[in-house]
Amino acid sequence: MKVQPAFLVAALAAATLVSVAAQVPVPKTNDNITPVYEGWLPNDDGSFDLVFGYLNREWEGETSIPLGPDNTIDPGGPDRGQPTNFFPRRNRFVFKVHVPKDFGTKEIVWTLTSKGRTEKTYGTLKNDYVLDDTVIMSNIGAGGALSTTPDMVGNKPPVLTIEGAKNRSAKIGEAVALAAVATDDGKPNKRNMPALLGGNYLLPQSANGLRLSFFVYRGTGKDVSFDPPQTKVWEDTRDGGGSPWSAGWIVPPIPEGNRWQARATFSAPGTYVIRALAHDGGLSTSQDITTVVSK
Repeated sequence: MKVQPAFLVAALAAATLVSVAAQVPVPKTNDNITPVYEGWLPNDDGSFDLVFGYLNREWEGETSIPLGPDNTIDPGGPDRGQPTNFFPRRNRFVFKVHVPKDFGTKEIVWTLTSKGRTEKTYGTLKNDYVLDDTVIMSNIGAGGALSTTPDMVGNKPPVLTIEGAKNRSAKIGEAVALAAVATDDGKPNKRNMPALLGGNYLLPQSANGLRLSFFVYRGTGKDVSFDPPQTKVWEDTRDGGGSPWSAGWIVPPIPEGNRWQARATFSAPGTYVIRALAHDGGLSTSQDITTVVSK
């Protein structure tokens, strides 16, 4: 199954009404993970960022695929910054691969093998793959059923600062304190999700307003628990799904001093990357904390 890149999804959605059956379970025979090339962003110095995401056909649970032949990016791999912990469903604009200004017609290839199936996606600088903030926000769902709205104009991603060391160590069962400060420009306007979405809409609809979550980006997600539980960072569009893409979801109040806190507890040894993701409903900023956990 070929997953359409972000720019093409946006174009098709503007002309075609898509029927969404949010409650229909995914067939278990084809519930593997497909890597997705979203498109490329130009940088001021003439270099480029190739942007990737993925589609996990599962609805429940997280899937771990360690770096190696089953999760590799070439050339220069296997590690080019991709996740090893995969959430269910569509996860857009997850990471970037930086390439030089003379990248030309070369390709970056992300290969994922899961459930016995190998899938590849190819990152290029073809003109029709170029991204901008409006395309990103529309595909995330910041414009709601209209795709784009005037309050999206001029939006900038949140500013995020992680407190404490970026590299840490911990013991199994030890609670690790996490704290981050995030601020935003107030765009797009705050919007909670409507109580009912109905069966048809053009693009994913997301609640807007500054939020922050800590989650496992690398490592085995089931081996880490967070207190308090964190807002989902994946598109759970089911009624009652409890995510910013779910009907009736309300944007939580911003904590005092714009400082979000949580505690992460690990149940197995290993090296984990905990990502802090600050999101305003359209654009996001992330930073990582690497924690080595021993017995």
